[in-house]
Amino acid sequence: MSLNSHQRCAIEEFETANGPADYALCVDGRILGVVEAKKLTLGPMGVLTQAERYSKGFTSSSFNYRGYRVPFLYSTNGEIIWHHDIRHDLNRSHIVAGFHTPDALLERIEKDMDSCCGALRHTPNDHPKLRPYQREANAAIESSIGKQQMLVAMATGTGKTFTMVNQVYRLMKSGVARRILFLVDRRALAAQAVLAFASFEPEPGLKFTNIYEVYSQRFQREDFDEDQKFDPKVLPSSYLTNPQPGTGFEQEDLA
Repeated sequence: MSLNSHQRCAIEEFETANGPADYALCVDGRILGVVEAKKLTLGPMGVLTQAERYSKGFTSSSFNYRGYRVPFLYSTNGEIIWHHDIRHDLNRSHIVAGFHTPDALLERIEKDMDSCCGALRHTPNDHPKLRPYQREANAAIESSIGKQQMLVAMATGTGKTFTMVNQVYRLMKSGVARRILFLVDRRALAAQAVLAFASFEPEPGLKFTNIYEVYSQRFQREDFDEDQKFDPKVLPSSYLTNPQPGTGFEQEDLA
């Protein structure tokens, strides 16, 4: 079956050598995802093995990860979605809030994460204002990339924001990350973070904001000190994803 005419669609009952997959996610003529759907009363985690079996049955696929021919696997009961990126044998399945969009799948499949991590490891962590324990924190974070969750704890006054701004720069420069959400629980801390990004000089003569775009929430004048003359750039609405329900995949039935 030729998939060249199928751009961004979820194909129902897609035949594989191991039986029909409930849905095959096709982007630009390539099957990038398999979805196994179950009724609401069943837990979806246990049926990821079925998605794995179908992944091995896509014999015409150009992908091959230890016998798996489709890289991104999903199982859902309509409420909970489990996801498994099968490309690396150390990746583990986990719950996601929603299905990835076609653009997100393309971005993931086209990124050479091993090369990006290699570039990160070979980027000297030698900013002159870093303290030794801040370098250690950055090194610990970078050695744990690939884990679903990380927790870094630092005491008050030890420069957590500076440490993380430096970390954000390293992740983006190496290509490990393209977009990073810096989230805090108070407007005052958000204003502090915005100023930290604006003042951080990762390279001589260049501020962070001269190299990468930094957007923030909308602030009020009282969020900044009286002597601070700073107008943060508010995230434009065009950068936000479509708030309407859906994944960006059009449903198709080839039967």
